[in-house]
Amino acid sequence: MDPCPFVRLTVGNLALKIPVASKPARSLVHPSSSPCFCKIKLKNFPVQSAVVPFIPPDTNFPDNQVQPIAATFHLGKLDLDRLAGKSIFAGKLCLKISIYTGRRGTTCGVNAGRLLGKVSVPLDQLAGTASKATVFHSGWISVGKEAKGSTAQFHLNVKAEPDPRFVFQFDGEPECSPQVFQIQGNISQPVFTCKFSFRNTGDRNQRSRSLQSEAGSSRSWLSSFGSERERPGKERKGWSITVHDLSGSPVAAASMVTPFVASPGSDRVSCSNPGSWLILRPGDGTWKPWGRLEAWRERGGSDGLGYRFELIPDTNGGMSAAGIVLAESTLSSNKGGKFVIDLSSRVGSGGSNGRATPGSATSPVCSPRSSGDYGYGLWPYCMYRGFVMSASVEGEGRCSKPRVEVSVPHVNCTEDAAAFVALAAAVDLSVDACRLFSQRLRKELCQQMELLG
Repeated sequence: MDPCPFVRLTVGNLALKIPVASKPARSLVHPSSSPCFCKIKLKNFPVQSAVVPFIPPDTNFPDNQVQPIAATFHLGKLDLDRLAGKSIFAGKLCLKISIYTGRRGTTCGVNAGRLLGKVSVPLDQLAGTASKATVFHSGWISVGKEAKGSTAQFHLNVKAEPDPRFVFQFDGEPECSPQVFQIQGNISQPVFTCKFSFRNTGDRNQRSRSLQSEAGSSRSWLSSFGSERERPGKERKGWSITVHDLSGSPVAAASMVTPFVASPGSDRVSCSNPGSWLILRPGDGTWKPWGRLEAWRERGGSDGLGYRFELIPDTNGGMSAAGIVLAESTLSSNKGGKFVIDLSSRVGSGGSNGRATPGSATSPVCSPRSSGDYGYGLWPYCMYRGFVMSASVEGEGRCSKPRVEVSVPHVNCTEDAAAFVALAAAVDLSVDACRLFSQRLRKELCQQMELLG
């Protein structure tokens, strides 16, 4: 499989030094009395914001300390071509940063912060960073108006580095058992097929001989990870999607193990009682759990799809190990968005997902297992870092053909890629599973008895 070129542009190591004048000018503030933040803008991309820490005016930036990343921009080939496009009406490509004093937010529709100053960082030869890492700036920049020869100093690091990814595209909605193509430039070729079914029907046994032992051995861990909520009422249950390679062998699956049930007196799935999926990989003649996805319907103004994804450590059959949370966020139920696992993100990064990957995910965590020569023994020593994957999700009532991007370092075999494809399908199906129970689902998602009813 050949990857597609991507570039990861990051802004980090932020700090602000403000001289303490005997008669402070209006443009300057005393660091002990006012917070500071900045807004980071790259052409055609959403604005991101970050807190800027103060440091004493007579100290240097602590270069030996690892500082959090303030903003990340992921650029594909089309983005790079568009940004590098030359026009007599277009100026020089720059990253623009506005620094504000005061707290973030608005008061009566007006920004609460007061503009301290703006800086621009030229991004020359950005397209060339698809093959070579480049540092565009690292150090201090003067910001704000001069006051008797003194200016505020803003520290930042702006760099771009190659971040190649495998790109997969569903050619139909997951519940319609589509093919999945790998995209490489203008070339697309089939790599997987998907089979949607209901786990409690005969379809669950339509798998290759290598996994015939599943029916007898899977029930114990299905009941361990999921809730056996079989009471009548408003619920959606038993959905399953299996990913096969081109030879027809199953290489990953997503199985709904906890039904999506309407909370009492409501027609929505609540965050206190979410539905859940297991993402499964083949091993030792049966399915083995690799990750768990929980989903629910958010209340309030967002009315979105809330989700949480965690890895399940390999405990050699034991079920006591706690999962490792990699993503927890919200998607718009109407507009959709992107499901993202990005361990370089920080809380409140202002991405399209609302909340970003939780802060705990910035600490090193374990890598998914790989089959064959990669072995389960590597589990405690392998780590996820940076961008891991993303999957596009359409809003309710829209035709959804997920596009999945997976970082190259996290794909060592076919099963690795298939696991992320199965996860993307589960996220997409969760949009329907979390639809208000007052709304009817399409026929592919309803069992025959429900259609007759």
